[in-house]
Amino acid sequence: QVQLVQSGGGLVQAGGSLRLSCAASGRTFTIYTMGWFRQAPGKEREFVAAIGRSGGNTYYADSVKGRFTISRDNAKNTLYLQMDSLKPDDTAVYVCAAGPSPFGAAIATSYNYWGQGTQVTVSS
Repeated sequence: QVQLVQSGGGLVQAGGSLRLSCAASGRTFTIYTMGWFRQAPGKEREFVAAIGRSGGNTYYADSVKGRFTISRDNAKNTLYLQMDSLKPDDTAVYVCAAGPSPFGAAIATSYNYWGQGTQVTVSS
């Protein structure tokens, strides 16, 4: 089993920045891909970003490309999402995820562990 505990998030004005963290514990050696998804009220969950085990491969949704940066520190078993130039449309609950496969990084079913979620609210 793997446990994911998130921190960060909150309220920020448009154009501002926030950083999310996701600390993994347990059988972390089984994790290959880690990612972030988000869900806004009344909308379906959507992929945000993902990163492979070494950190060399990163994937982003078009809506966040150039504004968000995903990274991971394997020594600390922690995943990060640096969010810059935030927009009101970025308002959502953000959830980190971890999975064993190097494939399907943008697909929620590729992940079998999920964090508790954290609210990000961007005011205009």
